Amino acid sequence: MLDIIRAGGWIVWPIILGSVLAMAIIGERFWALQRKKVVPKGLVAQVWKWAKEGKLDKQRLNLLRNNSPLGRILAAGLANKPRNRDTMKASIEEASGQVIHDLEKYLNTLGTIAEVAPLLGLLGTVAGMIRMFAAVGEVGLGNPMVLSSGLSEALITTAAGLTVAIPAFIFYRYFRGVVDELVLSMEQEASKMINILYGEREQ
Repeated sequence: MLDIIRAGGWIVWPIILGSVLAMAIIGERFWALQRKKVVPKGLVAQVWKWAKEGKLDKQRLNLLRNNSPLGRILAAGLANKPRNRDTMKASIEEASGQVIHDLEKYLNTLGTIAEVAPLLGLLGTVAGMIRMFAAVGEVGLGNPMVLSSGLSEALITTAAGLTVAIPAFIFYRYFRGVVDELVLSMEQEASKMINILYGEREQ
């Protein structure tokens, strides 16, 4: 493996670095975007129970805020419940923007890796071809070892770039879909809470 990396030239190293970073992001996002962590079941029901019992005090709002991303959204709305429904909805929308930003954390970096890795591979291909033609100009076509060195650099960097880019792009699209689903679920839960608290539907 080390011989292959060496044959690929210096451009292989940024590609390897990108692959390590992509793997770290993928692992972190799998951990952070678990549905049970982002949209815990029964949270709105718990809020309704506290509201009926008159226990929606500052301490419980802080507990809710630290519970999960959905808890942060619900707590932002509940903090403004004494005012009016519109203010409550506006607070929820503002908190939602911050939560969505957190859910999309590192995804732009993962998308950038997916775009840059094949370009680095292409750069390595061009560098390898230039090296091969320069060698042909110096020693002619009589030494196949000189030609194979440049050709191997071109092929290895191309393969390395695509090997990193393809899974990075797949997971980038996957996590985008996960975030969209989680955002939709949180919006539904927040809307449910507002309707319940204002008596427009049963719990």
